[in-house]
Amino acid sequence: MKLEDFNYDLPQELIAQQPSEKRDQSRLLVLSKTDGTWEDRIFSDIEEYLNSGDILVVNETKVIPARLMGRRSSGGKVEIFLLNRQEGDTWEVLARPGKRVRIGDIISFSVPEITAEVVGITESGGRIVTFHYRGIWEELLDRIGTMPLPPYIHGYEGDLSRYQTVYASIPGSVAAPTAGLHFTPELINRLEEKGVCFAKVNLRVGLGTFRPVEAENIEDHQMHEEYYEIGSTAAAAINEAKAKGGRVIAVGTTSTRVLETVADDRGHLEAQSGWTQAYIYPGYRYKVIDGLITNFHLPKSSLLMLVSALAGREHVLAAYQHAIEEKYRFFSFGDAMLII
Repeated sequence: MKLEDFNYDLPQELIAQQPSEKRDQSRLLVLSKTDGTWEDRIFSDIEEYLNSGDILVVNETKVIPARLMGRRSSGGKVEIFLLNRQEGDTWEVLARPGKRVRIGDIISFSVPEITAEVVGITESGGRIVTFHYRGIWEELLDRIGTMPLPPYIHGYEGDLSRYQTVYASIPGSVAAPTAGLHFTPELINRLEEKGVCFAKVNLRVGLGTFRPVEAENIEDHQMHEEYYEIGSTAAAAINEAKAKGGRVIAVGTTSTRVLETVADDRGHLEAQSGWTQAYIYPGYRYKVIDGLITNFHLPKSSLLMLVSALAGREHVLAAYQHAIEEKYRFFSFGDAMLII
């Protein structure tokens, strides 16, 4: 398939610059993956579409303050953007201005208890740095770092906890699994009282998830690696739900990629961890998920392709056009879709 097949025109004013006043009061476009029909609802209405025995799979990753401002040994300013934790205190990062950041440089920050040593350069031009510090890493990172927001969100000065899910618990991501931003503790409680189960997985969301697809033939695109974990409790709960006829509904494309990476050909899951480059586009046959909760994604993105693999490209693009006409809010702080 061609990249242009996943293009659409989005008015800039529909890119959400702040979250809805209440998480579960975002709009919800419910799309049938079988016939492409849709309904316009509110996110809190989602409980009407879920049944006892269904299981929602959420990504419990937490966004870290990944943007750090420091100075090189020479005194020049440098921005460090954390990408992937490799081992111990060594990270793959983006550095700006990159050409001036050389192996052996020591970068200092506003807090003297922590420095970063540049120990390598990646094939893509990133840097490998090892942090040296006294104290607790998470506390120091909170002091020197700021939370990154997507580049299409400009000047947001609101509560940054709105860029975390209410169940976020495992630090490590540089971007939020935004489909989960619409859940409130109260909505989760109502769903559980109805008999809907929740299972937690972890995928450290990196910039690779959002990297533009540039290959004219989409089959030629390659995803960056992202670290994932699924525990024995979650794997067993999902297997049991499927065995009893319940539906597995992924909350977000990140949860989807974990499940489809781990599953065998029968859709059976076992606890494991590792790195995934799962790239899902039309023609892919899903092994685990029956439905998906997701936000509206950028044109020509791998995320839009993943959604199209579940519901059909024509159905998805028609639903997107309807969302544009009805002035739904797009991207990270925007509205949601339920594909079922």
